[in-house]
Amino acid sequence: MPQLDFANPLTLAQVVWMFVIFAVLYFLLANWLLPQVGEVIHSREQRILADLDSARIAKEQADAAAAEISKRGADARAESQAEIARALAAAKAEATERARADDERLDQQLAEAEQRIAAARNAAMGALREVATDAASTVVSRLTGRAADPAAIDAAVGQAMVARG
Repeated sequence: MPQLDFANPLTLAQVVWMFVIFAVLYFLLANWLLPQVGEVIHSREQRILADLDSARIAKEQADAAAAEISKRGADARAESQAEIARALAAAKAEATERARADDERLDQQLAEAEQRIAAARNAAMGALREVATDAASTVVSRLTGRAADPAAIDAAVGQAMVARG
């Protein structure tokens, strides 16, 4: 292989120049390019760490805000449930009071109606007794042809009315 013929002076010169170029490239890379790359990597690492810290802080704030919102929501639900319970109790109390007042009014109306019915029944019974006594007197007079005894007819009508209730 001609490229590995070290007896040839050109090959030896090529190898020497290769080492020189390699040393210059190594020196440039080690002293100029690699430090810049290291700075970029270091600044990127610092920026990533700062972003992670700010993200952690933002997450903690978001978690705290979510907990606060959850607490406020629970408080609002509890307060609304308490308000609903108070309103329901007030409505029940008002309905109970109205029902009691209506019951009293209806009881009073019922008592008045019973009194009117009793008065009307008594008036009707008095009128019925009178009509029954007159009818019985007329029937007895026509059937027997003589005047009936008013006391006997009154007693008989009274017994019949008592028997019917």
